[in-house]
Amino acid sequence: AFLVLSLGSGKMLVTAVGVNSQTGIIFTLLGRGDDDDDDDEEKKEERERKKREKEEKRREKEEKKKEIERKKKEKKEKKKMEMEPLNSDDETEEEPKKNKIPKKEKSVLQGKLTKLAVQIGKAGLFMSAITVLILVVLFLVDTFWIQGLPWIKDCTPIYIQFFVKFFIIGVTVLVVAVPEGLPLAVTISLAYSVKKMMKDNNLVRHLDACETMGNATAICSDKTGTLTMNRMTVVQVYIGDRHYNKVPEPDLIPGNIMNLLITGISVNCAYTSKIMPAEKEGGLPRQVGNKTECALLGFTTGLRKDYQAIRNEYPEEKIYKVYTFNSVRKSMSTVLKNRDGSYRMFSKGASEILLRKCCQVLTANGEAKVFRPIDRDDMVKKVIEAMASEGLRTICLAYRDFPVSDGEPDWDNEADILTGLTCICVVGIEDPVRPEVPDAIQKCQQAGITVRMVTGDNINTARAIATKCGILHIGDDFLCIEGKEFNRRIRNELGEIEQERLDKIWPKLRVLARSSPTDKHTLVKGIIDSTILEQRQVVAVTGDGTNDGPALKKADVGFAMGIAGTDVAKEASDIILTDDNFSSIVKAVMWGRNVYDSISKFLQFQLTVNVVAVIVAFTGACITQDSPLKAVQMLWVNLIMDTFASLALATEPPTDALLLRKPYGRNKPLISRTMMKNILGHAVYQLTIIFTLLFAGEQIFDIDSGRNTPLHAPPSEHYTIVFNTFVMLQLFNEINARKIHGERNVFEGIFNNMIFCSIVFGSFVIQFLIVQFGGKPFSCVGLSVEQWLWCVFLGFGSLLWGQLISTIPTSRLKFLMTAGHGTQKEEITEDELEEMEDQDEIDHAEMELKRGQVLWCRGLNRIQTQIRVVNAFRDLMSPYDGLETPESRSSIHNFMSHPEFRIEDSEPAIPLIDDTDPEEDEPTIRNTAPSPLPKVLSPNQNNNNASDNKGFHQHKDIAKTILSPTPGSPMHSLETSL
Repeated sequence: AFLVLSLGSGKMLVTAVGVNSQTGIIFTLLGRGDDDDDDDEEKKEERERKKREKEEKRREKEEKKKEIERKKKEKKEKKKMEMEPLNSDDETEEEPKKNKIPKKEKSVLQGKLTKLAVQIGKAGLFMSAITVLILVVLFLVDTFWIQGLPWIKDCTPIYIQFFVKFFIIGVTVLVVAVPEGLPLAVTISLAYSVKKMMKDNNLVRHLDACETMGNATAICSDKTGTLTMNRMTVVQVYIGDRHYNKVPEPDLIPGNIMNLLITGISVNCAYTSKIMPAEKEGGLPRQVGNKTECALLGFTTGLRKDYQAIRNEYPEEKIYKVYTFNSVRKSMSTVLKNRDGSYRMFSKGASEILLRKCCQVLTANGEAKVFRPIDRDDMVKKVIEAMASEGLRTICLAYRDFPVSDGEPDWDNEADILTGLTCICVVGIEDPVRPEVPDAIQKCQQAGITVRMVTGDNINTARAIATKCGILHIGDDFLCIEGKEFNRRIRNELGEIEQERLDKIWPKLRVLARSSPTDKHTLVKGIIDSTILEQRQVVAVTGDGTNDGPALKKADVGFAMGIAGTDVAKEASDIILTDDNFSSIVKAVMWGRNVYDSISKFLQFQLTVNVVAVIVAFTGACITQDSPLKAVQMLWVNLIMDTFASLALATEPPTDALLLRKPYGRNKPLISRTMMKNILGHAVYQLTIIFTLLFAGEQIFDIDSGRNTPLHAPPSEHYTIVFNTFVMLQLFNEINARKIHGERNVFEGIFNNMIFCSIVFGSFVIQFLIVQFGGKPFSCVGLSVEQWLWCVFLGFGSLLWGQLISTIPTSRLKFLMTAGHGTQKEEITEDELEEMEDQDEIDHAEMELKRGQVLWCRGLNRIQTQIRVVNAFRDLMSPYDGLETPESRSSIHNFMSHPEFRIEDSEPAIPLIDDTDPEEDEPTIRNTAPSPLPKVLSPNQNNNNASDNKGFHQHKDIAKTILSPTPGSPMHSLETSL
């Protein structure tokens, strides 16, 4: 095939097409997503094959059962039990494959919240049911037993009204207890965060990526354009016998050297390379064309010279000859013809090559001096190597004059033309690190996030840039390797990647240079799949090219560049950086952590209200047969603590303090010990105040008691004060809930969130209107100014009480429990794993809702199977039928010597319900006559999530049930020997 180019023609050799090409590999990795072992068709075939094998095994088991039945009929004098495992060896070999959980999970935060909400809901349902039951029982006992009143048919509507009242109280307790505001809080927090992240140059494509970034422990970042500015720039110059570490002022350069320098750069760079004005006001000028040539043109601009004026003086048609750059000469030369007939050639190229062709160098006074080999070696050591050690690309600029007296040169003899040069200067070019990147990386490291650079540049440049960014520090014991070395270390003799080898490298790896797209994908996948650390690593990846697509898709959070990024990279990403800046990733981490903190703040506030409201309603109903907080009042409180609180606490802006702690972790509980201390501490204060007002409020305020009032009695001042004080306590405790890590200053930054201030103030105004003008619908009467001041004062006391709670060290309260853990891998049963084989993602929320049903069915199935086991032993075994006398089997050795009771060492024993297929639950001898010995001696065989000790006792009890301790029976001998 021939490829026609604008500058000529050439031949193209096709070495690979389709999935074998580099592009095919990339799109294959993108298509596989998280499953890197099989295609979709292969997975379907594998599942079908497993089903067929399972069906064949089931038929084999049935045939074996029939064979056993036939043998029993032939040998009626002996009743023989077959000791076989519930699963065949082939099935046990496939168990490790079942443990392969889909890598991608749906929202971890949603899973935690659903698990916590289910637990709270169950507790609320239990409390509401108990409340209704106690109210009904107390009413019936007090009315028909203690008072001795008969059931009057005409009074039945009155009794029904009481029962309806009790039911409403129970429903109210349930409504208050169930945290229906949790989904709202999550939605508001995520939506608010996504909206604000847009201002921080983060375009969020998937909502759960925001919360996932809060748990990020590793960031694999690209170099060009992310850590650097993607703008080649001259940063150092050696000119006039002097080395400048930054671009010198024009006054420091002699005039004749300046003219040669500006003219050489202007005409010896392709005229298609230009410096264009910035697109936005205040932005950097745009570089169009070759990046290296743009760096040199920018150098002339920095010297306050206009290269375009030189080009206008020497347009392209006036250029006599051009030696274009190629990989052999590694230089470019342009020849100009002067008016007197002489020629001047300007050259630029790799410094170590072009300096060998120089015989002179310009000095500080602008004159040329002899440039000897020893001078060249000295310049290489002091200048070239010094710049290279800092990751700079060195370019030498030189010229040569061809006088008229020498005649017309032989322009085709390139070896003679490109000699005898005079060195003008040597420049050091780099893609400079973005000024804000070192500080951003330092913040990441303080926040417990490891930053790794994965780039295609050479290792020296990558190491230098990583040092400037702060990824590498002098003296650190970290790895900086190339892609070839990386692959050599992680692959075995067969060329396969081994996770064990990868686990030895990635913890210390900081820079991966000369890496391919596959290397980047392999590194990300290896870090995510690693189990050497207690917490599973949460990896974020940045990239801009199509080559970065697989790694972006594999990562927990993929960041694509909005400016330089390709469509493939953006499609594979979760968040798009609209400014291509690494510091925007730090903002994403802050917002992700802020989401978790916002939800935790809301939980701390809501659970405090839950505990107090449920206890008050329950206790008050049990003692006074009426809830101190009426149904409508409880619904108003529920509105405060759910809708308004979620809006107020979920819109807290992030602070830099979020980056001063380690990541929460995927299994970190939402409710920590500090939060539990705050919840219980404030609940104690509020309950003390409410119960004091409930049972002694009429004496304190010298008012009528509201307890034990008739069914349709008007509202009382007593219960209005109780309700008003309860609401005041919640409003002031909402301020306490702003801090969840034990901070004392709960007012810090409160005015930065005007939504919070507006909601608290608005709730207070609405509460005032409800109390003063609510009347009978809200069961309230107007209060005096003194009573209002007392209610506000008692509510304000929760702020003072919060300071007292903060003084108690949480380390001494280790008895406090945490709540809201993530779903552990070992908590997912094999049945659930089989169900998830056809799924691409794990939905923790759906899993939690199903788990209650699964446990109920499993418990019922377990009881039924145990009953079948016992019945089977009763039917198949009698103490002396067909057996020898007890004396002949007095020892375990004699007992084991008889073949009909021989126990195979490899056979498991007690039937586990979790391992039994529904189709194989018939009460046959095969299922009901296993040996208890191996299972009792091997408690670790239990497939449930219980501890080993628990499983041991559980199977021990089953063994006792199965092994009837009838004296003289072989089972009795076995039990005694054990």
